Amino acid sequence: MKIFCIGRNYPAHAKELGHEVPEDPVVFLKPKTALLKPHLPFYYPEFTNELHYECELVLRICKNGRYINKRYAHQYYDAITLGIDFTARDLQNNLKKQGLPWEKAKAWDNSTVVGKWIPISNFPNAKDIKFKFYKNNELVQQGNSGDLLFSFNTLLTHISKYFSLNIGDLVFTGTPPGVGEVVPGDVLEGVLEGESVLNLTVK
Repeated sequence: MKIFCIGRNYPAHAKELGHEVPEDPVVFLKPKTALLKPHLPFYYPEFTNELHYECELVLRICKNGRYINKRYAHQYYDAITLGIDFTARDLQNNLKKQGLPWEKAKAWDNSTVVGKWIPISNFPNAKDIKFKFYKNNELVQQGNSGDLLFSFNTLLTHISKYFSLNIGDLVFTGTPPGVGEVVPGDVLEGVLEGESVLNLTVK
C-alpha cells in the first residue's frame, strides 16, 4: 500500500505558505507505516515543537492501473474520506533551508490519519464535495473539491504516469488554507458533507 500526497493543490494554501502556485501536481509519497492504525492514539512526536494539522479529502484506489486515461480515471477510486497529513513544520522548514528532502517532517510512523470511508457513489458531483475541519470545536479549515487546482481525475492521470496505482493505495488530494498548530490535548474533528468522519485527540 502506498500513500500519495499532493502539495499546493489549493491556490490559497500555496499562497499562505509563501509558495508559487504549481503548473503540475506536486507529488510526494509516504510509506504504509505512516498510516495510524484505527483506534490507536495519536501521540505528539518528540522531535518537533511545531506540529501542524493539514486536513484533506482522501481517495481510496479500488483498481490497479498505470497510464490512466483521464476519461476513465473515475473508475479507479471507490470511496472518499477526510485525512490529516501531520507536518513537523519546524523540522520541514529547517530541511528545506538546507535543500534536503523533508520526509522526516511528513512521513514518520503514524503521521497520517484517515477517517471513515464513504462510497464515492454517495456524492452526485465529485467536483462539489464540501468538508470542514474543527480544532476544539472551532472551525479552522473548510474546503470544496471544486476549488482544487487539479481535480481527482487529473491527479490520478498524472500520478499513474510515474507510479502504478494499486488496490488499497490512498491519495491525499491537498489541503485548503487554514493549516495551523496543534498541542497535546487538542481535539480534532473532520466533517464531510455534514457527516462527522474523523475524530482525534492529540496525546
